[in-house]
Amino acid sequence: MMFSEFQKTLQRLWFDRPIKTGRLIQQRYSIIEVLGMGSYGITYLALDRKTNTKIVLKQLRTTKARTTSGLRSFQRESNILQTLQHKRIPHLLDVFENKNGHFIVMEWIQGETFEDLIFRNGYTYTELDTIRILLDLLAIVETFHEKGIIHRDLRIPNIIERNGELHIIDFGLACFLTDPEDLGPDEHPEKIRMRAVTMKSDLFALGHFALFLLYSSYEPQSKKERGWEEELDITPSLKTILRKMLQLDKPFESVNETRTALENI
Repeated sequence: MMFSEFQKTLQRLWFDRPIKTGRLIQQRYSIIEVLGMGSYGITYLALDRKTNTKIVLKQLRTTKARTTSGLRSFQRESNILQTLQHKRIPHLLDVFENKNGHFIVMEWIQGETFEDLIFRNGYTYTELDTIRILLDLLAIVETFHEKGIIHRDLRIPNIIERNGELHIIDFGLACFLTDPEDLGPDEHPEKIRMRAVTMKSDLFALGHFALFLLYSSYEPQSKKERGWEEELDITPSLKTILRKMLQLDKPFESVNETRTALENI
């Protein structure tokens, strides 16, 4: 690690320390636990003492709050959540700034992520399960694509199942289709495809999401590692669709194209 990177790491550790459990924020939100620490935000589970309900409190990292890009990204997330107001996306409840920093208050979607379902609970998914789940997710994704919004982070930790319904969370990397590209030419090709300011980036991410589902029931037949097309026992039709989602062949341009292909299997 270069010295400048080491300095940045030390700064983050010192200035971006999470708020302690039990601390009261804005005379209303009592911190229960840290849910996660992302590249620019710290997310907490908290109790709203006014309504006696659990909520998600997201704090902009102090080091990011000192940058124009950090403030802009945080503001963009709150604008996007306010624009969406979808029953299977966390509702925006409040936005405020105080001596502790910049905060977004969101609905808490209590459920299990697909990361938990697969790796902790041992759930397995068949090809038919995967198609059904993809179609359900595409219906949600289409609603924000229609508003000119892309998520850019549709991974297994950000998709939740609650009482049989799927929910999409964490719009921290989401942006509007009118926003400029924010990736350098030296970024990893996979990251470029995932973060590109185009609808295809969300379809690419869902292609990877589908592979996680399909691999959940995979049992290796040999010690030799092979590609997913050889290892997974799936129909040629689904293989063709996944290749297009993953941009290995000419990609789908829209949710509607992808959905039609899946429905025709």
